[in-house]
Amino acid sequence: MMPQFSIAIALVVALFVVVLFSVKIVPQGEEWVVERLGKLKKVIKPGLNIIIPFIDSIRDKITTRDIILDVAKQEVITKDNAVIIANAVAFMKITDPVKALYGVEDFKLAIRHLIMTTLRSIIGEMKLDEALSNREMIKTKLRDQIVDNVADWGITVKTVELQDIIPSPTMKQAMEQQAAAERERRAIETIAEGRKNAMILDADGKLESARREALAQIRLAEASAEAINSITSSIKGEPVGAMFLLGDRYISTLRKLSKSENSKLIVYPADLQESIKGIFRNFKL
Repeated sequence: MMPQFSIAIALVVALFVVVLFSVKIVPQGEEWVVERLGKLKKVIKPGLNIIIPFIDSIRDKITTRDIILDVAKQEVITKDNAVIIANAVAFMKITDPVKALYGVEDFKLAIRHLIMTTLRSIIGEMKLDEALSNREMIKTKLRDQIVDNVADWGITVKTVELQDIIPSPTMKQAMEQQAAAERERRAIETIAEGRKNAMILDADGKLESARREALAQIRLAEASAEAINSITSSIKGEPVGAMFLLGDRYISTLRKLSKSENSKLIVYPADLQESIKGIFRNFKL
């Protein structure tokens, strides 16, 4: 009786082990690749699945959810030999677990290196200013160039985003120095332009002042000539009016000389009337 009981227990244990190894419950969001004696057999889907224990084995568990792949920072040289630091992040999804498992040794590592080399190639064809200001164009080119390659591995790249694309520390320092020099140059140009405009305005003011002064002198001379002619015609040849006018001008000139800071001594003629007559006689001559 005891041996039969032991055999029954052994059979129950063996059955439990067989059920334990043959029943596989795949969680949602995963697909498991099954091999039979080292060869691909099938891919089991989420839910309850039965395999042959000790003959079939689970090769790998592949996620069907979106995968976020971070690409490390790297130094990239632009077309004009500037060094910038760039990194990216890729969002992808495995559509064919068999190709992802057997098509490449490590699909994550392969995609990471593919993005890095492609990014270096794209930025290497651009100048520094273009690379820093065209993130969307770089992102589009990057995705378009890798999508066909990763499709052979049963993977779909949804998008690739550039996290950082910035100048290297040494390049950033050089750019800051260049910007400071440019600001200083513009400041000097602004000051020089202001001084030039001020000098032009000052010269224009002096020119206008001289023009007006000359015009005033002409008008004054014309008025004096008209006054002399008027006096001459009114006195009908008598010198009294002209002598009066010339004497008045003479006295006005002496008054101005007396007010000058440089004048120290002014000598008046003893016979002012005879002096004016002499001037008048010279004028008539």
